[in-house]
Amino acid sequence: MAQGSENGSSFPSFRTSPLRERVLGEVHARPFRPIVSPRTILHYAFLTNSEEAAKDQEWLAEFCISRGTQGPAPGTRHHTLSFGGGTLSWEQHAEFTTYTWDGAANPKEIFGKIPAAHPFGAAFRAPGDLLVAARLELRVPELGEDWRSHFDASSLTVSSLEDGAAMVATDFRQDGDGLTRFLVFNHRLSDVQSGAVVQRLLEVETYRTLAMLGLFEATRLQPEIRRFEIQLAELTGQMKDTSALGANQELLDKLSALAAALEAGATASTFRFGASRAYHQIVKARFETLREEAAPGELSIASFLARRLSPAMRTCQAIEDRQAMLSRKLARATTLLRTRVDVELEQQNRSLLQSMNRRARLQLRLQQTVEGLSVAAVSYYVVGLISYLAKATKQTGLPLPDANIMTGIAVPFVVLLIWWTVRRIRHNHGEH
Repeated sequence: MAQGSENGSSFPSFRTSPLRERVLGEVHARPFRPIVSPRTILHYAFLTNSEEAAKDQEWLAEFCISRGTQGPAPGTRHHTLSFGGGTLSWEQHAEFTTYTWDGAANPKEIFGKIPAAHPFGAAFRAPGDLLVAARLELRVPELGEDWRSHFDASSLTVSSLEDGAAMVATDFRQDGDGLTRFLVFNHRLSDVQSGAVVQRLLEVETYRTLAMLGLFEATRLQPEIRRFEIQLAELTGQMKDTSALGANQELLDKLSALAAALEAGATASTFRFGASRAYHQIVKARFETLREEAAPGELSIASFLARRLSPAMRTCQAIEDRQAMLSRKLARATTLLRTRVDVELEQQNRSLLQSMNRRARLQLRLQQTVEGLSVAAVSYYVVGLISYLAKATKQTGLPLPDANIMTGIAVPFVVLLIWWTVRRIRHNHGEH
């Protein structure tokens, strides 16, 4: 282990993990910026893929340089800069990018004209499709001001935050500029606490919107899953009445195609459903951190959102469960049908082997018959040759027995010799 550095430090030096800086910096990645009342906050979230996110970071770097400030370093996911008398914050997430600007608010009018100094004008370049647009007003309570007229009474929610240190009102409806309005009254929050409350409320609006994306994916998949269920019921019904090998193989092909289509849809929706669950958990965690409670006689934000958000999450879970159940049923039906096909193939193979064995036995018998005939035929010709040889020799005057006697004596020896020769040849062929 190395000792201290040359500057006299008494601490030893270690080999540092390349991730240590990033891990330590992640704790400070999204600090709560102090916000002084009154304040107007504009918040936008855009859906972005990896390519759009990279292009957006390049645009922001050029934008910062054009204003004489330093842009985000490569690989960073958050950046802030001064703009229009306020602060512009940029953040990149897994599937979306947010831009948030806060500036001075009109102290005399709630939700008045948006300050002209905000950055979201014609020169602003949207990184992707807009998903979230919100306007939050942070105010000090003022008596006699009719703030309720800025909201729809039928969906107005009013909640107490941080054990009564602040109050927030919203109706989750879009105003004339397409922005969802939030009004926060600061009773006794410090500037840092105000910044934390504002950030968490904007996160609630962002993540509850992203969580709802899973509902539309589930709605899109419902007819398809229902069609798969009907087809599976029809195919399993046909399995009961099908016994031929060709028909079973055709059913197996249909089940395999159905399973492939189901798995493709399930794989495509896995990320969306998983993301929706994660966003929903974040929304619930933010409400717990805010210590949100309904104001006396009012509906709380959490209760209002739970009325639609919780059923939406249950719908997503139900679709996932149906996909998993359908996949298991398809697997069982495919396994059963494949087993039936395998058994039928084995029966066919057994019948084929039995037929081959019968043919082999017939061939053996035919071979044995031909072998006997061939021994007789060859012996006949050999004996004939011996007879001709004996007659010719007798005519030369040699003292030999009668040619017929010699031929008769040679017959058994010739037959045995030919038979032994044929057996030897067959034995040698069998060894090879």
